[in-house]
Amino acid sequence: MYTQAEINALTSPLSNDARVLYCLGLRPSVNTHTLVCAPLQYKSLLSLVNGNAESGPYTRGRDINQLIEQLLHAGLVTLPESVSLESSLNGERILLPLVQEHPEYAALHQHRQAMHPNWQPHVTVFNELAGLIGLIDTHFEQEDTGEFVAYWLGRPETVLSTYQWTQKFVHALKTRRTAKGYQAVKKVGNQIVKVEAGIEADDNARKLVAKYANKSNNR
Repeated sequence: MYTQAEINALTSPLSNDARVLYCLGLRPSVNTHTLVCAPLQYKSLLSLVNGNAESGPYTRGRDINQLIEQLLHAGLVTLPESVSLESSLNGERILLPLVQEHPEYAALHQHRQAMHPNWQPHVTVFNELAGLIGLIDTHFEQEDTGEFVAYWLGRPETVLSTYQWTQKFVHALKTRRTAKGYQAVKKVGNQIVKVEAGIEADDNARKLVAKYANKSNNR
């Protein structure tokens, strides 16, 4: 039996092939306690989505990855930190976060809306999803939400639930922070310093930087 959250996501704009992949290829094997499905087998999944077609439209593992990407954007699946759509998922396990009903999230799945200028991610959902996908540094700035809002304001035809918007934001942050060449920076005192994901300067470090910054300004 599907949860209301799954039904809402499955009835969002998705290709029928992506729905088949989820309903028949991933969902039947999921562990309802861990939310993890059985290891993906490209061969059987290709056969499933191609149906009876003698020469189906899906021939390679990357075709399955493209369908999984649709499910990812709909909030139906989540990729662990160790895997990527850019590489083979054959033999990998992925998460199906909507399989387990969260009564406190019911309203978040039912209310759907287009992006609006004052949008902010739902704090509880953000933290839970960040933990699921391995987003180490959960801090974000106004500029992060601003860029996200600006992008989706230009796509008013996209209407999602509160849960799905927050999930998109979490994935957008992780995609940016794991992109090649990305270097996180943080303002400490009056200096811009490079930081590692999830690592912040402690109070002593901040005071030390401020102390020497003041000395420098007084010279």
